[in-house]
Amino acid sequence: MRIILFMIALASAQLAFAEPDPHSIQQVDTVVANFMAKYKIPGVSIAITKNGKLVYAKGYGLADSANASPVTTQSLFRIASVSKPVTSIAIMKLVESGRLTLDEKVFGPGALLDTQYGTQPYGQFIQDITVRHLLQHTAGGWSNQRNDPMFSNPTLLAGELISWTLDNRPLEHAPGTAYAYSNFGYCILGRIIEKITGLSYETFVKDSILRPAGVYDMQVGGNTLADRKPNEVVYYGQNGQRPYAYNISRMDAHGGWIASATDLLRLLVRVDSFPGKPDLLLPSSIEAMTTISAASGNYACGWHVNSSRNWWHNGSLPGTGSELVRTSKGYNWAILVNTRSTDEGFFRDMDRLIWKAVNNPDTHWPDKDLFKK
Repeated sequence: MRIILFMIALASAQLAFAEPDPHSIQQVDTVVANFMAKYKIPGVSIAITKNGKLVYAKGYGLADSANASPVTTQSLFRIASVSKPVTSIAIMKLVESGRLTLDEKVFGPGALLDTQYGTQPYGQFIQDITVRHLLQHTAGGWSNQRNDPMFSNPTLLAGELISWTLDNRPLEHAPGTAYAYSNFGYCILGRIIEKITGLSYETFVKDSILRPAGVYDMQVGGNTLADRKPNEVVYYGQNGQRPYAYNISRMDAHGGWIASATDLLRLLVRVDSFPGKPDLLLPSSIEAMTTISAASGNYACGWHVNSSRNWWHNGSLPGTGSELVRTSKGYNWAILVNTRSTDEGFFRDMDRLIWKAVNNPDTHWPDKDLFKK
């Protein structure tokens, strides 16, 4: 309670703890300060790129309220479901190397995971699921809207949870016919990566896409405050939320990564199809990754995509809010927050933080690429 009161008292003065930045941009700083005050946010990290160059990176407020430790551009935050684009990129690398196809079946004799999980004979539709269905949340069920398998049976390992879910949670629709946002589907994708590569999901992602993009500090997070990694922020719940009550490490492929905002953009500028930095994926892979499913409305493979060809993904956990955006006009940004408000306007207002600045012709962005400093 004392920590919460301390956070509230500091809300109106968050910028006093901001990391010094000679390139402070008022169009960004003002709206961030207002956002933090409105939603009682201890700390925020923001990074923005323009045409492949890092033009803004800044920490605001507190990484650890109890010790008055400031957020810096090196601070690591849980990114929650922003992990899904990371997993999608890794799958696309495997497709490019010929080690799987998007339309391969996942379960059943001769499929990618064969009969490794669950009890045979499988229930209705399970053997019809493909990799593409999992990426697009069209596998036919296992939604996060109710009884999300990923938040059940917290003591089970990921493989054990997959077997339990296959045996106990029947699919509701034929794969490919209905969209249902599924954390569990991305958990399965993590296990596909492990089966094909013989490596842990985390190791393969680090080796195949993060290190080639110049990212070295991203990692799968721990579950408890005692598991906090070096440079990782502390997470704060609101209205009874418990940030340290979840099996974050088991969420690896759908919600388990921790990262700095800057490192998320080091990865994004290498898959955004803009000419500023060479892409890690072929144009055909990026096109497949960002092609909307007919069943979803605006979800492709790990990304929401709209008619303007903007891509984005949000992340949400108790104590965590995140957003990663790629715009069609050459801007990308990442926003990371170490609390989550229960106010319904929280994510709407987070999404609005950067749009005014990038759409304002009077905003002055530095010419120097801050990735190179």
